[in-house]
Amino acid sequence: MQIETYGQQMDVTPALRSHVETRFERLARHFEGDCEIRVQLALDKPLHKAIATINVAGRTLHGDAVGPDMYAAIDVLVDKLDRQLIKHKEKQLEQRKGDGLAKSGVFE
Repeated sequence: MQIETYGQQMDVTPALRSHVETRFERLARHFEGDCEIRVQLALDKPLHKAIATINVAGRTLHGDAVGPDMYAAIDVLVDKLDRQLIKHKEKQLEQRKGDGLAKSGVFE
């Protein structure tokens, strides 16, 4: 898992970079292979904004979050991306098993 953290018109401190890496490690449990994560931190006064793009095999997931401080925005962002990865993983398992709605006979 590669995490690239950068700021838009702001400096990313080592504490912020460490917080991002710590929180995003939680997402590694959802996939086995390599993934690329790009995290953009921005200050949109008075709110703080965190945006992330995750490239996993065959898919690109995007999320953004706004919070009163940067740490809160990062935490909300990780929660959103966690839900997206769970949904993506469930869809992949559904396709592998062939248990989709079309094959279950619901639409016949």
